[in-house]
Amino acid sequence: MARKSSVERAQEIVGGFATAKKNITIQYQGRERSQENILQQVRRDVYAKGVADEEIECINIYIKPEEQAVYYVVNGEIEGKIAF
Repeated sequence: MARKSSVERAQEIVGGFATAKKNITIQYQGRERSQENILQQVRRDVYAKGVADEEIECINIYIKPEEQAVYYVVNGEIEGKIAF
């Protein structure tokens, strides 16, 4: 078994940004949405369009609270929009 470097051992002990629990919330004009809430809504919308889970390779999400919309593009081809 290969020995771990001191950096790898230190990261395991301390944690770090990559392993830290993250919580992202977008707030705009008295409204707020969590990252998880947005991802769930996008997931439901993508599945409603007939896209199977195993077909999804990449999802780009664009949050535009001033338009009260979240836009997404799946695999560079399938576009959609959900309410913010």
